[in-house]
Amino acid sequence: MEDPEITFASGRVSSRLRRPQTLLLSRRLWRRRLVFWGGAIATGLIGAGFAIAANRASALFGLLLAWSPWLPLVVTPLGFVLSALACRKLFPGAQGSGIPQAIAARHVRNPAGRDRLLSIRLTIGKIALTLFGLLCGASIGREGPTVQVGASIMLQAARLGGMGRERGLILAGSAAGVAAAFNTPLAGIVFAIEEMGRSYEHRTNGLILSTVILAGIASIALLGNYSYFGVTNAGIGALGDWPVVALCGIGGGVGGAVFSRLVLLGSHALRAFVARRPDRNSVIVAAVAGLVMALLGIASHGAVYGTGYEQARSALEGTPLPWTYAPMKLAATLASTLSGIPGGIFAPSLSVGAGLGSAVAPWFPATSCGAIVVLGMAGYFAGVVQAPITAFVIIVEMTADHGMIIPLMAAAVLGFGTSRLISPEPLYHSLAEHFISTARAASAAEAVASKTTEEA
Repeated sequence: MEDPEITFASGRVSSRLRRPQTLLLSRRLWRRRLVFWGGAIATGLIGAGFAIAANRASALFGLLLAWSPWLPLVVTPLGFVLSALACRKLFPGAQGSGIPQAIAARHVRNPAGRDRLLSIRLTIGKIALTLFGLLCGASIGREGPTVQVGASIMLQAARLGGMGRERGLILAGSAAGVAAAFNTPLAGIVFAIEEMGRSYEHRTNGLILSTVILAGIASIALLGNYSYFGVTNAGIGALGDWPVVALCGIGGGVGGAVFSRLVLLGSHALRAFVARRPDRNSVIVAAVAGLVMALLGIASHGAVYGTGYEQARSALEGTPLPWTYAPMKLAATLASTLSGIPGGIFAPSLSVGAGLGSAVAPWFPATSCGAIVVLGMAGYFAGVVQAPITAFVIIVEMTADHGMIIPLMAAAVLGFGTSRLISPEPLYHSLAEHFISTARAASAAEAVASKTTEEA
């Protein structure tokens, strides 16, 4: 229930506290404000620090490749195994993107159940193991993990400040995570509404806006006010250019749906396999996935390792990617996602989409290559996450190319619609169901054990 004295986070204050003097002197109110502001700023600072550390981890792996391109055959499978074991033994709940955990935490009412999905312990494990994955060459991103980190921090802030409103603060922390990860505040807000919320409540406006603003200020203080992919001036002009919008939208939607479907089917099958002999089988899955990742990396001459940021940016700037890049990057991201290690799919998905656009570009020599690349990004990303508004907003903010808004909208909607025809289950929400059922089962088991102990 909301506090009878103050509901400042939603912008509503009871009549008893509307007098300015009372507002200024209320210790309880100021304590809540300070904790809330501190949590939002911490999310931005940690997100920015995470970005710096991720870039350095990727650079260190690049040095390893420069020494010998064959080293990943040992380093990557071994790294995947160690990371997967750390997830199982030390940080259960840290595996994967982190976005399904944040979604699940909004549906789990039991505090102990939420702590299995969002906690400071998991925040530490998520960051450390995601960096370790990048250091081993995994095709992962830091953006999804930053969502879980932001949600965890804001959940702890809610408890420390005695604010209540935990579901709203989880949503706000998730939005701040996206905003801090990409320097895309609008995309953070839209992501919270479209993907995280699904049943959005108007009273969370103040929470989300305040958290994104404070996290954004903190992130800018460390990284500056930058555009993720730089500034592009690509555009779609004549009516003859519009067939490429349809092609990138539909083609991206098919690719995104295939990836999403393979992740859902693979996750279900591997969970059943691991459940038979958890310790042994989890090692087998991680080792095989790491070996596949290494082989793909060697076959692509190192192109599919890491986030894919450099490849996507070079494609935007006009350097074509080989047509094999998109399917190989998709396969590498799939192997990394199913391995059981922490890591997100945002940046790798954008890179796959860039590869798709780059492969299509030679068919339309009269159309800007950069424009086709961003259209491929929008179509594929919308196909994977099935959140079309988030897809085009995040790409507009990352490229600062406002002239592409309408074509990006069209590509994202086509990607979303095509994906829903092939894979009706949204990826993140389907994955969240597993975490919800696991958390509820664990809470129920604890309740039964506690009752048995009391009776004894």
